[in-house]
Amino acid sequence: MRTPMIPLLLAIGLSCAVGALEAQEGAVSLFNGKDLAGWDGDPKFWTVKDGAITGVSTAENPVKTNTFLIWKGGTVKNFELWAKFRLEGNNSGIQYRSKDLGEWRVGGYQADMDAANTYTGILYEERGRGILANVGTKSTVRPNGQVQVTGSVGDPAEIKAAIRKDDWNEYRITARGNHLVHEINGKVTAELIDDDEAKRAMEGILALQLHSGPPMTVRFKDIRLKVLP
Repeated sequence: MRTPMIPLLLAIGLSCAVGALEAQEGAVSLFNGKDLAGWDGDPKFWTVKDGAITGVSTAENPVKTNTFLIWKGGTVKNFELWAKFRLEGNNSGIQYRSKDLGEWRVGGYQADMDAANTYTGILYEERGRGILANVGTKSTVRPNGQVQVTGSVGDPAEIKAAIRKDDWNEYRITARGNHLVHEINGKVTAELIDDDEAKRAMEGILALQLHSGPPMTVRFKDIRLKVLP
């Protein structure tokens, strides 16, 4: 007897939802949904609107150098981070295990995103080594700094097709030792093993990016952090 398709899909969806909730058990919220308490950034660009952290640049108020909203709750080592994001125009990202370089400038690992979804999901190092893992790839940075693609985490076209343009998506970032994994909407987008002890980061800050260049709006909400052993 064939299982009816609709009940089967509902069961699968319910199972995925329960699994997602279980994964976030023990996570703490980093954003209160009302104001920027616990965060620090240039007030010319960052505010809270409709329950979301909102970064805006315009032709009249442009971002000349990448600027960041920095979480002031400490540093992160091994963790899982969930954040919903919505991007309209240009480029943004979530910094982790990064360095505060002063004047709201940040360098380090970034879960990238862009309006064209060319780079959304990649692992990029801001003010550092550049792209370390592209969408769909499993990469390793060798001790000599060479980046090598060592496998696949999925078809890039299928991964990008699951990313909703001009709508809300959810990033999940997992960092365990030198193993870093990015997911968007439940699909792994990029994975990295960083064996470059001289340049890798095992601890650092969290921050949200507003990119220089054309006008843009980026929103973040439901930001939750789970510390791992």
